[in-house]
Amino acid sequence: MAVAAEEPSAEDFVYGEEDFVPQAAGWGSEPSRFDRALLSGWDDRMERGLFRYRLGPLPTRVLPGSLGLVVQLNAERGTQRRPPQPMLSLRQPFDPAAFNFTRLRPGELLLRLRGPAGADVLLAAINASPLERGHVLLMPEPGRRLPQALTAPVLRAGLEAVLLSAHPGFRVGFNGLGAGASVNHLHLHGLYLDRPLPVETAPARPLCPPRRLGLLLRHVPAPAFLFYAAGPDELEGVARDVCRAAERLADTGLAYNVLATRGDPPEGPGAGAGRGLRVLLWARRPSLGAKATAAFTVALCELAGHLPLPAAPVFRDITEEEALRAIRQHLLPEPELLRLGGDLAQLLAA
Repeated sequence: MAVAAEEPSAEDFVYGEEDFVPQAAGWGSEPSRFDRALLSGWDDRMERGLFRYRLGPLPTRVLPGSLGLVVQLNAERGTQRRPPQPMLSLRQPFDPAAFNFTRLRPGELLLRLRGPAGADVLLAAINASPLERGHVLLMPEPGRRLPQALTAPVLRAGLEAVLLSAHPGFRVGFNGLGAGASVNHLHLHGLYLDRPLPVETAPARPLCPPRRLGLLLRHVPAPAFLFYAAGPDELEGVARDVCRAAERLADTGLAYNVLATRGDPPEGPGAGAGRGLRVLLWARRPSLGAKATAAFTVALCELAGHLPLPAAPVFRDITEEEALRAIRQHLLPEPELLRLGGDLAQLLAA
């Protein structure tokens, strides 16, 4: 009688600052130790059939226009993914009766990331309905049963994950309650995309220079508050400032998304310094209750300029103008955004 193969589980990945890749070598560069461990585990789980669908190369195109929005057709995600949970409040508590990550099978876990003191240990698990090869969920210990509200130790560990990758298109992000989160259990997304995005280079308007806080207002799909870390020693402070700002947004009834990506200093690509980490914080009007039917959901990827689309006609026909209109309907008017920026600058300067 054949014995079933033992299901794999998370491997310990212990790292130090010597594993960080401060300057990604460029597109098509040699993968880091982290990239090899993550992608080999991800590919193994795909071969074992642990995903909801088999992901192959996705049709991809760049929309004509000034921003270079990247659109991808991922029809199976649109039909096969688990229905998102309805979010009823920006402060919704964790519900053990709803789907949560304590229910993940051992085989869905890839790595247990253990880094320098101060950052949370993160579990890397497959996203069973992936956007791209290597799409993972990054989460603290699921048994802590934390709701989907960003914390500084978790964000710092997520920023470290970006620095562990040698791929310039590995990005980490967060969808808050009322901002595209589909599971109310604390998690980040880690995602590889073989394309640059406009948010990496757009210059920022200074808001609080001592805290490296600025505002991306032009040349991006969606205006965002920008935080910047020039190197690993600045990650803790940036993570703390982003979470203080996000908490202020929630206090005022606003939802938020966060994205960490390699990018230029706030002044833009001509600033004369090397690239660091850009951390973008989007403030938006919350979308609560059941998710409305639309051509696409607006969450962290779409705000950054990467649009995964579920239907071939939309993929074929959408224009930059139509995409921007759909994205920006969730955002704040510019005068309100500027007032909010002044409030955040005062908060962080205090």
